[in-house]
Amino acid sequence: MQNKLTFHINNMAYTIVVDEKIEREIRKYLEPDKNSDTRELLAAYIRLAQEYTIFKEELEQISEKIPKL
Repeated sequence: MQNKLTFHINNMAYTIVVDEKIEREIRKYLEPDKNSDTRELLAAYIRLAQEYTIFKEELEQISEKIPKL
């Protein structure tokens, strides 16, 4: 299911359409109901990028352990 999500960054409203699962992840780092500044937006992006990078590294380590066919 897709949801519209509106963020207020520097007193400007930005509405995006996202999947439910993505919405939950975004909400962990950025609150849509409050006005945020650019610093908070950048911090949320960096946290998500860091989480993705760690996940990717763990997945690569697991993948290396699987025997090649």
